[in-house]
Amino acid sequence: MRRAVALLLVIVLALSGVGVAAFFIARSVGPSYDPVPIAVPADAPPAQQAPVASMRSYYEQRVVWRPCGADQCATMDVPLDYAHPQQESISLNLVRRPADDADHKIGSMLVNPGGPGAAGSGVAANAGSYFGRALLRGFDIVGFDPRGTGRSDPVDCLTDAGLDDYLSADSEPSSPTQVEHYAEEVRGFGRGCTQLSGRLASHISTEETARDMDVLRAVLGERVISYFGFSYGTELGATYAELFPERVGRFVLDGGVDPTLSVRDATLTQAKGFETALRAYVANCLDVTDSCFLGDSVDGGLQRIRDFLDDLDTRPLDTGTDRPLTQALAITGIITPLYSREAWIVLSQALRAAFDGNGSALLLLADQYSGRQSDGTFDSNIMEAFPAISCLDDPSGIKPSEVPAEYPAFEKASPTFGRAFAWSLITCRDWPPARGVKRQPLVIDGAGAPPIVVVGTTRDPATPLEESVALASQLESGVLVTRDGDGHTGYNSGNDCVDRAVESYLVEGTVPRDGLSC
Repeated sequence: MRRAVALLLVIVLALSGVGVAAFFIARSVGPSYDPVPIAVPADAPPAQQAPVASMRSYYEQRVVWRPCGADQCATMDVPLDYAHPQQESISLNLVRRPADDADHKIGSMLVNPGGPGAAGSGVAANAGSYFGRALLRGFDIVGFDPRGTGRSDPVDCLTDAGLDDYLSADSEPSSPTQVEHYAEEVRGFGRGCTQLSGRLASHISTEETARDMDVLRAVLGERVISYFGFSYGTELGATYAELFPERVGRFVLDGGVDPTLSVRDATLTQAKGFETALRAYVANCLDVTDSCFLGDSVDGGLQRIRDFLDDLDTRPLDTGTDRPLTQALAITGIITPLYSREAWIVLSQALRAAFDGNGSALLLLADQYSGRQSDGTFDSNIMEAFPAISCLDDPSGIKPSEVPAEYPAFEKASPTFGRAFAWSLITCRDWPPARGVKRQPLVIDGAGAPPIVVVGTTRDPATPLEESVALASQLESGVLVTRDGDGHTGYNSGNDCVDRAVESYLVEGTVPRDGLSC
């Protein structure tokens, strides 16, 4: 999931005197603005032609765009169940940032920040923080909150207090009592989605959201559509390309997700990715300071963090509030700044404080990740939507009694986080909203689509490079661009080579060389 570094600044400034300017990545000017219209195949159907007659009213709907600050906002109707589109409908929240150069506009570009569960409306509203000048000049940046997220009929699974308990539950249960408590928390989450959200909880899959994207394309009047997806947004974009290859314009998928991986293998891959990122963080501490607070060696520094987490399993840390820092919350607090190298200083400040007995900074980081506010409410439903969408896409998992057998593989991949990741494998088992839902699994190759650029980063913690490589290989027209660096996703991360390749493709249609290494 893509997280803006700016959201961490409040924590940073509370912990140190470091100035705000130190946390922004210098952007290159990018390619000269020489827009080239997107080629539309001669046999491409009209923009509002529905794939089936029963969808005509959705494809031909007219939305009313109203001013909302400097942007435009609207809502759009889509069917709750695409198998029965003439029954119940739901509404999706839309935000459009008009192109700066309307006279030379290339078209509309849909955006998705990942998750699953993150709302795209915020990307459009803050497009200047995500995209270079050339893209802002040439495209209407259109963000939508995927079904079940943000302001698009958000899925609800737990009360705020219940979500607090779920997020702080023992992530590495050992005794029978702890195991049963953790398993019941997971079961209660799934039951809650059905009880509080009804039929909606069974209709928030990635495939359904991809179909929503095509309705949005029609509403925007585009015969083909451009798209920029980060993290999970790459899986969403690839799914769209599989369903509607003839409607694909210029697609960039940054931080690739391999859609062929099982839940178990995807979790194992991500555990390894976060371990690699944590090792890089410790190595950097040793490189840039004369006396790193973590110790004298990378292995020693990692072991100190592991010992700290082990202690929290039985002795949660005081935070100055009625919420102690549990092991689960500390793991989330450590993982959060690993998404961006520029946030590593935040992690150092938080760990220093925690080692001195104050867990408040790590708790703030965990809360920033989940969107928890100081009053106990949450600013979005992403922590509910994430498992609700993931488990609907793949309702597989293992029994609690089977988790210990996974320890060797997971601890080898990640000695620090392995067991916690292994326990997450029980989350989707027998997922209640998926009962009775029948879907034909998609084999994603996007056959017939124009070039699709996939960007991967060598030490990406959340979507390791091997997944981007796999996604680019699976897509018939996939083109791989690799960034050598740290942090999650590659575009707008201070790498001119990546930024120029991406922007030249989106603006001018210049396809990067497959295998380009930056």
